[in-house]
Amino acid sequence: MRRIRQWILAGCLLAAAYSQAVVKPLDGIAAVVDDDVVLVSELVSRMESVRRQLESNNMELPPKDVLLSQILERLIMETIQLQMGERARIRIDDETLTRAVQSIAQQNGADLEQFKQMLAKDGLSYREFREQIRREMIISRVQRSRVNSRVYISDQEVQDFLNSPVGTQAISDEFRVGHILLTVEERASPEVFAAAEAKAEDLYRQLQEGADFSKLAIANSSGGRALEGGDLGWRKAGELPSLFADRVLKMQVGETAPPIRSASGFHIIKLLDKRGASTQVQNQTLVRHILVKPSEIRSPEETKALIDSIYDRLMAGEDFSELAKEYSEDPGSGLMGGELGWSEPGKFVPKFAEIMQQTPKGGISKPFQTQFGWHILKVEDRRTQDMSEEARRDLALRYLHKRRFDEELQEWLREIRDEAYVEVRI
Repeated sequence: MRRIRQWILAGCLLAAAYSQAVVKPLDGIAAVVDDDVVLVSELVSRMESVRRQLESNNMELPPKDVLLSQILERLIMETIQLQMGERARIRIDDETLTRAVQSIAQQNGADLEQFKQMLAKDGLSYREFREQIRREMIISRVQRSRVNSRVYISDQEVQDFLNSPVGTQAISDEFRVGHILLTVEERASPEVFAAAEAKAEDLYRQLQEGADFSKLAIANSSGGRALEGGDLGWRKAGELPSLFADRVLKMQVGETAPPIRSASGFHIIKLLDKRGASTQVQNQTLVRHILVKPSEIRSPEETKALIDSIYDRLMAGEDFSELAKEYSEDPGSGLMGGELGWSEPGKFVPKFAEIMQQTPKGGISKPFQTQFGWHILKVEDRRTQDMSEEARRDLALRYLHKRRFDEELQEWLREIRDEAYVEVRI
């Protein structure tokens, strides 16, 4: 019965879109695309999904023939890219797919079971939803692998972007500012102004002594965000009120500025928080390591015995660097005495990062195993490094890469569409 209803729906939608077209059966071919096809059933299913989505967002539906044409073209492009993914042997395993679906569920404020119910309420099958996400993930990987190689950004382009007004705004810091406003009528008497000023000074004194800004704002401020504790939310410098924007830029997090007088009264501001490139610092560790790993001529047991013997020699006082040169099988660091340089924890696999963080300065770890083999590491020093300039350049590079990627993606999509064999049959 359900199959019959689907067939009828397919016939109605396609007949409405193409009054002169012959309605295909549910498993008919809507288009031939290289070595694959787009089925009528896929087209009908996608049309219904788009229709529901547009209606749920109170958006006007386009004419049915326009909608049909747009969706068919989208399916053709998906099919081209999925075939490219198949030839490149791109696979999305079930575990990765489940994690992706769970992430989508969390973004919708639901666990997996609740999300399944939400899909069912919208008339969507959980199995079909998973497969659509799998398709999207494959297409995304195909696009990254093909388009990234077309994107090149020079150091000069990064610097030019950093110096441009657009770049300055795009990567500027964001500030979270607390604001208390004591309103004074423009034509108020000097006595009223003096009383308001005295109150502002008293509030400022209380804040200097550690009073809670939010509570004082709720109790005293006449600003628009008083009930939110005076919190103006995250804003870039250019979005801050001009009255105190320059002052905020010079403040430290947690600092409260003296009262500021304006035509509307007295303002007290506090820099609640700050984020952005200029706040980027990283904890770095100067570390060495020795790596040995099993091979065709050395069993796992023999490998473990070797790393234990190296550890014993280190504990007996032998030089770490010399033993690393002799035994370490890490081609990148072995010849340099195991030197990995100043490194952040995120540079390494979790187990290595964990041991590195736990090992005291000057200490040598016990042997531990990762997917690469058996390690011993030595922490030579630690520091906190200001990474603001590197962070600014990294933000600029990511911004430029995304913009260039989007441009190259559209060009690449046009190219693969022109090169594909496509025969529309409806």
